[in-house]
Amino acid sequence: MNRLQRVRATAYGKLTLSLRVLGLRPDGYHEIEALTVSIGQPSDVVEVEAVPHPGGVTFAVVGETDHVPKGMDNLAARAAEDVMLRAGRSGHGVLLTLRKRIPAGAGLGGGSADAAATIVAVRTLLDLELSDEELLDVAAGLGSDVPFCIRGGAAWMRGRGEILDPISLRAGLGFLVAIPPFRLATPTVYAAWDELGGPEATRRVEPQGTVARLIGALANDLEPAAEAVAPDLREFREALERAAGRPALLAGSGSSYVVPLERGVDGEDLAARVSRSLRVPVVAARSTSVGVRIGS
Repeated sequence: MNRLQRVRATAYGKLTLSLRVLGLRPDGYHEIEALTVSIGQPSDVVEVEAVPHPGGVTFAVVGETDHVPKGMDNLAARAAEDVMLRAGRSGHGVLLTLRKRIPAGAGLGGGSADAAATIVAVRTLLDLELSDEELLDVAAGLGSDVPFCIRGGAAWMRGRGEILDPISLRAGLGFLVAIPPFRLATPTVYAAWDELGGPEATRRVEPQGTVARLIGALANDLEPAAEAVAPDLREFREALERAAGRPALLAGSGSSYVVPLERGVDGEDLAARVSRSLRVPVVAARSTSVGVRIGS
């Protein structure tokens, strides 16, 4: 059998449509309950190539690299190393190239998506004898969102995020994702949530389409903390809501905001108009049924 020499995988980001933070756990993580979906736009691309030397992982990142960790500090590079170690194949040489389009620090799970795509791509490249459950175990060791990003689709995330309850939700749900000219670090936002005494979300957003069958209102308990860290967020959200004519919800720990769209709305046209109004990137995103796609 001819072994593959190169594998390309698309890493899809995630939208956290509702996030309740239930408290701080003894292990230092936060207990959460979150309704999360994979989205097709923006997406990153992971390319892995088998090389004769050097052994181990050689890593490069290109594209929108602002705030993206370099070298083995990057979650994708660590994912490649961890999955090879798990399979007992750490001596093999792998060149990993990450092509970034999901902005870092925007609350879209880009780092976790990259790690998930890398795990799947390296298993495919090296034909590793690891089951899907073993991949999920490697993923959970890397970060709370990585297991969801491997499975993709839609799910309730519980525990620290590693407990997944997949749900049936049609692909193609429409959203606007508006990205402000500043970023937020997830640990900083959670620390602010702790310092504020664990506030609940003060706003509710009406769910659209089939999402309304799952939950009565969308809310994000991290929004008060994110606004405390970055006071400009509130002004950005209000400007977005005026331009879009619809309410917006903080994406994860921020800094992006998401606007759920009714069925039939031309998301591309609305995104272009809102982007011109706010002078920031605005993406017309649709939900997907997978978190990683090989060969895309």
